Amino acid sequence: MAALRLRESVLEAKQKLAAGREKLRRQHEAGVPGVQLCAQNTDCFDGIVLDLVTAAANDVPGFTPEQVLSKLAIVPHGGYGRRDTAPYSDVDLMILHEGTFRESAIHFTKRLQQDVFDVGLILGHSLRTPGQAVSAAMGDATIFTSLAENRYLAGSVSLFRQFADPFRHRAKRNFRGLYHAIMKSRDEERAQYGEVVHMLEPNIKRSSGTLRGIQMVRWLGFAKYGEVELDALTRMGVITDKDRKILRDARDYLLRLRNDLQFHAGKSADLLDRAEQIRLAEKYGYEGTEGLLPVEQFMQTYFEHTSGVRDVARHFIASIRPKSLFVSLFGPLMTRRVDRDFHVGPYQISTSKRWKQQRAGQLDEVLELMIAANRFERHIDHPTWEVIRTKFQGVGEIELTESTRRLFLALLSEPGRLGELLRRLHELRLLEKIVPGMAHARCLLQFNQYHKYTVDAHCIKTIECATEFLNRDDTLGAVYRSIKKKWLLHLALLIHDLGKGFSEDHSIVGARIANDVADQFWLSPQDKETLHHLVLYHLTMSHLAFRRDTSDEQLVLRFAMENGPAERLKMLYVLTCADFAGVGPNTLNDWKVRVLTDLYRRSMHLLGGDDTVDTMALRRKKLDALAISVQGRDKEAWFRRVIDSLPDGFLQETPVDRILSDLEQLAEMKEDSPMVACQYRPDRGVLEITIGTKEELMQGVFHRLTGAVTSQRMTILAAEINTLADGLVLDRYFVQDQDHDGEPPEERVEDICQRIHKYLTDPKDKAPTFTSTWTSRNQRMAEEAIPIPTEIKIDNETAENYTIVEVFTQDRQGLLYQISRMLYDMGLSVHVARITTHLDQVVDVFYVTDEQNEKICDTERLERIKQQLGESLIESK
Repeated sequence: MAALRLRESVLEAKQKLAAGREKLRRQHEAGVPGVQLCAQNTDCFDGIVLDLVTAAANDVPGFTPEQVLSKLAIVPHGGYGRRDTAPYSDVDLMILHEGTFRESAIHFTKRLQQDVFDVGLILGHSLRTPGQAVSAAMGDATIFTSLAENRYLAGSVSLFRQFADPFRHRAKRNFRGLYHAIMKSRDEERAQYGEVVHMLEPNIKRSSGTLRGIQMVRWLGFAKYGEVELDALTRMGVITDKDRKILRDARDYLLRLRNDLQFHAGKSADLLDRAEQIRLAEKYGYEGTEGLLPVEQFMQTYFEHTSGVRDVARHFIASIRPKSLFVSLFGPLMTRRVDRDFHVGPYQISTSKRWKQQRAGQLDEVLELMIAANRFERHIDHPTWEVIRTKFQGVGEIELTESTRRLFLALLSEPGRLGELLRRLHELRLLEKIVPGMAHARCLLQFNQYHKYTVDAHCIKTIECATEFLNRDDTLGAVYRSIKKKWLLHLALLIHDLGKGFSEDHSIVGARIANDVADQFWLSPQDKETLHHLVLYHLTMSHLAFRRDTSDEQLVLRFAMENGPAERLKMLYVLTCADFAGVGPNTLNDWKVRVLTDLYRRSMHLLGGDDTVDTMALRRKKLDALAISVQGRDKEAWFRRVIDSLPDGFLQETPVDRILSDLEQLAEMKEDSPMVACQYRPDRGVLEITIGTKEELMQGVFHRLTGAVTSQRMTILAAEINTLADGLVLDRYFVQDQDHDGEPPEERVEDICQRIHKYLTDPKDKAPTFTSTWTSRNQRMAEEAIPIPTEIKIDNETAENYTIVEVFTQDRQGLLYQISRMLYDMGLSVHVARITTHLDQVVDVFYVTDEQNEKICDTERLERIKQQLGESLIESK
């Protein structure tokens, strides 16, 4: 079959497109601004489309090209309409036609569509009469926002005007409905592409604060005022000149980045992923500092622009938001004056005209207003914010008076809307004048996959999360409510990570910042010591809870004594939970709250605090219940021996009925066949795998069990190796199934148990086969460009009977098996394991003993363990 031959007009257009892109690429590399390059790219597209329009008009039977184009109008819209096209953008066209010309218009459109596709462009098109176009736009927010940015390209000017003029008039008449429809559509998109501006891998077109934010101003400007251009909106006085410049500069910056992404990819690309961030940081000459990577500097610049867009867009949107009918009618009746200048309504707090004119530019007055808004849990109304924002834009140094310090601490003392208000202060750049360390942290990215926010956003988010604990009905909520000096806790949260971005450990730098802040606010010596301690040791509780065996009462006692008294321990507990919650959605899950709460309550008991839990009494109670349950059974003596040997951690974590079930299965276990049981734990969102066997039958049981579990595409979160009486081993693995979200299907669970059983009974101790996982090129590039270093730490102080080996390295397939196998080959037995994985980084902790089941005290052997593990893991990367 002969190959299809492209039309001559298409071949010419393809050549023109290729030549145009190459020319634009050279101009881009020469430093042509983003807006200018996009306009030139649009000119290139226009030339191609016009040639193809002429060719398609020639193809309509029964009409001359002139007659065809007199009954059609070619209308670019969306990005093509506003002349913002990137090198590989779509071409969005609306083809308007006279009502009696539809069949011929369809013929024309099919030819044009095919030709545009053959040229190598992606055409988004619609075929409508002017009336149909206006009706469609009024009924659908997506269509409206796309058509709002339209322009005439070819055909009948009269036909174009029949659409454009009524469209503008109807939009202004229907502003209220359009406003809510556009906002709803944007909320849905933002939820998909990034609700917050500080996302790790933002979509440069659709994430918060990006090009979409600028477009929102244009779309709503058209709906309200009939204008999309920022210059026109500025002339009308609805956007300040400063805001216009912020949007203008951000638009040029973002378009240049987008052009670079697409030239580099050779296709449409809007995702600023980690590999691209690294590449662009190098390309644009960021060199980094001792405490900041080049990519972190690059992203700090990026976030400065997107934060500016977000703030301007939000301010503009608030300024034109239609008032609800309810508020308009009943708001004045439901508003009361609480101060000479403050008026509290059902939803908002507003200010008098006198306050706006005389006091809005004074920081103390703004803090007074915020305290009132926080106390009454009301939003500050937009007219007030508008005046405050105008007064403080570009303000220089501000002297902090005793009154300012007192008012700021008073603001921190009430939960209310504290997070929202601090965020507003930060947007106004006032927070950094009160707490200078916030200036360094502004838009500061942590280049890892764990934190979802920049340092400044994370610190404020942790306060917001802490205030939300107020409504919890568990221990965490009760403890937060009971804290007397909430202002001190909130201040610690605000500054706890401000030490990041320096070469020194961020907790140590942060502790110095805490001392400076304490002196600045004239805190008492006791409060200064508490603030210093909370910042310096803000990671202590999480590291202990998730990297150590907290069934060791001596370890918990030492933690309690070091972090007391009781009020300070309360603050550390809430701070730790808030720090987890402020990392990103779902980071603080029910399981983590339970683990941290258990450690807190046991520590409080040791300190003699109010929230006490007697772990020894609970242990005795559980042992008594187990003893009663096995009374009169066959093998009662065996059951009692095994029950008496149960480790504290196993007893604390496991319900009585589950312990009995495990022991019954152990009792029935055949000599040469291990017991394998799987149970989904909805409270932790994990699959619990219990494996029982005899230690004498399986030397190096831990590495074999690890291989069996991980080879089934299970991510191990924690492992407990429990050695019981009579040489029994009862291990528990808490895992997440990589193949299923939530609870795995029953057949999957059965298959896992069978495969693990088969692997354990194989007489050959062979390495398991791990299923290969696909890794994108960009992900590999990012890992290679900024690899996570491998570090081995030995802790011989924490545990009395064990040596603790900590492994920090980059995650990879089969890693846990590799480590556990090396420990076995070095003659070490694993008794407790804590596995922590943060997407691309792992922290694995192992409690080990030597061949005689003793703690390793030989310093030379400890050094060999450290060296061999480190070298082997580095070589295997």
